[in-house]
Amino acid sequence: MDRFFEVQSLEKVLGYAGNFPVKKTESVPLDRAVFRVPAEDIVSAENVPGFRRATMDGYAVFSGSTFGASESSPAWLEVKGTIRMGETPDFELVPGTAAEISTGGMLPEGADCVVMVEHTELVDETSVEVYKSVAPLQNVIDANEDFAQGETVIEKGTVIRPQEAGLLAALGYTDVTVYNRCKVGIISTGDEIVPVEQKTEPGQIRDMNSYTLAGLISKTGNIPVLYGIVEDSHEDLYNTCRKALEETDMVLVSGGSSVGTRDFTIQAFESLENTEILVHGISISPGKPTILAGSGEKTLWGLPGQVTSAMVVFQIVVAPFLNRISGHGTYVQNGLKIRARLNRNVSSVHGRREFLRVKLTTQSDGVTAEPVLGKSGLIRTMVKADGLLEIGENEEGLKKGTLVDVIPI
Repeated sequence: MDRFFEVQSLEKVLGYAGNFPVKKTESVPLDRAVFRVPAEDIVSAENVPGFRRATMDGYAVFSGSTFGASESSPAWLEVKGTIRMGETPDFELVPGTAAEISTGGMLPEGADCVVMVEHTELVDETSVEVYKSVAPLQNVIDANEDFAQGETVIEKGTVIRPQEAGLLAALGYTDVTVYNRCKVGIISTGDEIVPVEQKTEPGQIRDMNSYTLAGLISKTGNIPVLYGIVEDSHEDLYNTCRKALEETDMVLVSGGSSVGTRDFTIQAFESLENTEILVHGISISPGKPTILAGSGEKTLWGLPGQVTSAMVVFQIVVAPFLNRISGHGTYVQNGLKIRARLNRNVSSVHGRREFLRVKLTTQSDGVTAEPVLGKSGLIRTMVKADGLLEIGENEEGLKKGTLVDVIPI
């Protein structure tokens, strides 16, 4: 037990993520690709939309035909025809001519803009007056304005959101090559933990961690697998961990990670074949007693039993590992942050990095971060919070009015 509770920095712990391989890939239908991670750059094989397209109802024209047009001196143009939605015009325009067109219609050859119908008046079936000049490509989407042929439209390692799925549909993709999702086993430990459907006796609490962790795993795009509650028994925890390792890519054990005679997590991990304890202790609060072990190509985590501590550790430490394994190109931690101004003084312990729960409110002068105070065992502190505020290990607190970056939760 050489590494037993030797506290390591957050940066060093996150560095272990590179020791574990990325999942293999699979091809999935486009309707199942949303929130998956593409395993290769996706390059447009064609221009999008592929033709000049009207963004307004009106008349397709050559812009030069309208220069100088005004209400007192309109341009007089000959109407060559009408362009219906979804059809390719079978005629060309020359200076001095126009074609009636609807929003989304394809411009004919010779046209480079659209005059809004509000700025025209039809004189007869073959003539229209234009009361406003129009610039080239005004009220028009050009053939390659959305995406150009040969352009990388989705990068490997990003996430396919609904908007990317729409782009893939526009490009004619029916299937996408993505990284496999990780299966993550969840085990709750403790003699005091009972199933959610059970009535509690004094000294007992219902199993919150299985459900909070399952939700966080699903939020990363991966698959939670619940293994239920294991009492404080080395043998039972060992057997459940071994089963979970066989069936999943990562195992989370909540509870039993601190220093104590009834804490079996680290002993159970060390008993597993081909398993090495990499971390027992991270210089963060909450979450100092967190355990990380490597078992071949898989990871095991011993998370705090306190529900809020377990959630914070997942957000700050476990999620980057999951992102790395599931193919995210940028995985070391937490993505976009919200800039806010602290509304009160907060203190911190020098020498460890602290993550404070905060509630965000929008004020006339920006976003305000209000600390949500309470002990780590209170789920209300997470329910009331919108994000986590990081206080550096070399700081002893932050003053009211300080601009801070908040990690959304």
